[in-house]
Amino acid sequence: MDTSIYTAYADYEWAIKLNRICLKMLGIWPKNNETKWEKLMTNVRVIVMLNIGFWFCTIPSVYSLLRIWGNIMSMIDNLQYTLPFTMATIKFFIMWQKKKDILPLLNMIKHDWLKPKTMQERNVMIKRARLACILTIFGYFIMLISFLLCTILPIFGFSMRYLTNKTDPGRLVPIQTYYFYDRDKSPLYEITYVLQTIGMSIFAAVYTGTDCFLSVLVFHVCGQLENLKARVIELDKFNNFENVLSYSVQDHIRLIRSINIIDNIFALMLLGALFYFGILFAFYGFLFGTVITQHRNISAPRLTFIVTTFVNTFAHTCFYCVVGEMLVAQCRKVYEAACQLKWYTLKPKKARNLLIVMICANKPLYLTAGKLFPMTMATLFVKDIGQLYIGLAGTSGIKNSDNV
Repeated sequence: MDTSIYTAYADYEWAIKLNRICLKMLGIWPKNNETKWEKLMTNVRVIVMLNIGFWFCTIPSVYSLLRIWGNIMSMIDNLQYTLPFTMATIKFFIMWQKKKDILPLLNMIKHDWLKPKTMQERNVMIKRARLACILTIFGYFIMLISFLLCTILPIFGFSMRYLTNKTDPGRLVPIQTYYFYDRDKSPLYEITYVLQTIGMSIFAAVYTGTDCFLSVLVFHVCGQLENLKARVIELDKFNNFENVLSYSVQDHIRLIRSINIIDNIFALMLLGALFYFGILFAFYGFLFGTVITQHRNISAPRLTFIVTTFVNTFAHTCFYCVVGEMLVAQCRKVYEAACQLKWYTLKPKKARNLLIVMICANKPLYLTAGKLFPMTMATLFVKDIGQLYIGLAGTSGIKNSDNV
């Protein structure tokens, strides 16, 4: 095997390895030339995992929320689980249904890594892929800490949650749920505990794995846009100007289509995530305002879990907006590179052909939340500050009957 081809394939494997392991385990990693039997077994695995998470985590936590409606502290405790479970269910289902749309993106990534490229272009791709890997490792690490705190400590009688006789009348379980059977009797308690743990692990992997996969896609496109910008800047130095310009235009159109596909896949997820983060941030503002203004006590284990959940939630919120902002910035740089090119030194025909790149790059490309508004840093600050203010303002009407 040619050394350069081997190196390129090794780079490609390194860039997608972590995400492929997680999504393949969940059954939502698309494959080329998948047989009918493989497709059937993958779909069966997805259906089983969806049902475990849905019937033993999502539905019982939603029903528990209805039972404790009106008790603000119990509701905040419940929503820390119910909202992520609901979002993970949506993400899981969308990724499963969009496998055919995801496959061309993966083929594009593989082609970009394996095709001949300069060392400068490879370095750009390595830099972007390394950033995506760091975010992936960080995301899994934070989620693993939250998962272990929720599932291991209740075995020894410690809980990270807000406990009341209404929500936890018997033996401890990882999450606030209500079942139609007596879960405290053995072996129903042990079975419920194990299935809750399995469901939480599935949803944790889906929740984090989907966002990490989004980072791989967006950072790869950003790297290709950066390489395109460098090529456009040097256009006037190429002897075969028309061929290089034609290739650049085709490459730019390909990347625009890729961004549109990514947006179509993740738009609904991002919209749901914004609603989820907005609600949770408002309640956290209420909770922290209560603790500060009314000097209420809060246990150290529960404070640890709240802080971990808050960091995880805020990190994912920042992540959505940061990758969207990076995408917008890279698209803008391609346009600026075309405008800064010394077009006035070119022949009229060459300068006129350069307009194609300018026209394509002039329109900003965004990741959107439900096709309604762009995911940028401006969206992050406006939403988060507004929701936090709402939560803090709500503390003025608290009743003194509840304990944190």
